[in-house]
Amino acid sequence: MKTMICKIFRRTAALMTILMAIILLSAAAATPAFADSPEEQADRILAGMSTDQKIAQMMVVAMPASGAAKLQKEYQFGGYILFGRDFYRTNKKGMKKLIASIQKKSEIPALMGVDEEGGTVVRASLYSKYRKKKFRSPRQVYKSGGYEAITKDTKNKDRFLKSLGLNCNFGPVADVPYRKSNFMYDRSISTSTVRTKKFVRLAVTQMGNDGVLSALKHFPGYGGNGDTHSSIIRDKRSLKTFERRDLKPFAEGIKAGADMIMMSHVKVNAFDSKRPASLSKKVHKYLRNEMGFEGVIITDGLGMAGITDFAGGDPGKAAVMAVKAGNDMLCVTTSRKACFKAIKSAVKKGEISKAQLDASVRRILLMKIKRGIIPHSMP
Repeated sequence: MKTMICKIFRRTAALMTILMAIILLSAAAATPAFADSPEEQADRILAGMSTDQKIAQMMVVAMPASGAAKLQKEYQFGGYILFGRDFYRTNKKGMKKLIASIQKKSEIPALMGVDEEGGTVVRASLYSKYRKKKFRSPRQVYKSGGYEAITKDTKNKDRFLKSLGLNCNFGPVADVPYRKSNFMYDRSISTSTVRTKKFVRLAVTQMGNDGVLSALKHFPGYGGNGDTHSSIIRDKRSLKTFERRDLKPFAEGIKAGADMIMMSHVKVNAFDSKRPASLSKKVHKYLRNEMGFEGVIITDGLGMAGITDFAGGDPGKAAVMAVKAGNDMLCVTTSRKACFKAIKSAVKKGEISKAQLDASVRRILLMKIKRGIIPHSMP
């Protein structure tokens, strides 16, 4: 009897061992093949990319009037920026379908961004077919309900944009103007650095929680300067002024985990009297070395007069200068083909090193992975 019990016990133990092995093997099979760190995943994706794919990944282009999915299949751009005209052409259902068609053709999921600041700069909520009321400016939101209202408003924007398939809002505005007559006044929250710092921290934190990419703008700060959309602007303030005032909201945003920082096209004497901030190596080095920003640096629109005039009307030249300065992504609002060809030619000639290209693309991939735009299971 004792011997029989022992035999049964041994057989049961053997069966249990086999069963456990089957369970472990099944679990291993169910585990994603690429369960590595974001950094390792970014490196792996980068290693499989061609030079053309890397250049395209660095470009955020304006949405074409038609054929967007076909364009994406051909070029594989890193992202798209949408303007009011794009939302005017269709409705919620059509916009979701358009964005989905682009993502379907994207080998690496694309950044789909918009300037939905609120107030004078709104794109989608400008039209009642998307939202009953357009989003209010940060200044109006704060006035109505303080910082609690800012967090709620940011959350509502994020939810709204994500419902359309958008994953990036180019904001918050970190500029600190001086008075009501200044160009950036209506787009800013306040003339107070302290208030702007808190606004930036809350907005960046909430956007990160919601999985919407943020882009602090416009570094190193407009202050009381004019509009670079229409002309070249020069800032004559001292570095001390910037460090005491303009740079503090950016520092706060960096600390809060801002994904991107957008460069202004203002010529800032305190950093570089010869080139606009967006095309200045000195400004980019300051942002990296002095302020410790490790994320993605992106230009403001390269079609703005502050850049086109400086580059002699040559969009390709402006794009190459922007990459050489240290921008990881270029906001290409015009002449995307010319910009792509010019950068490719510069890489071929050795004017732009492959090491720099790789460093920028790696930052972009890492940003997309960390915010869930690129799924962790993607090979």
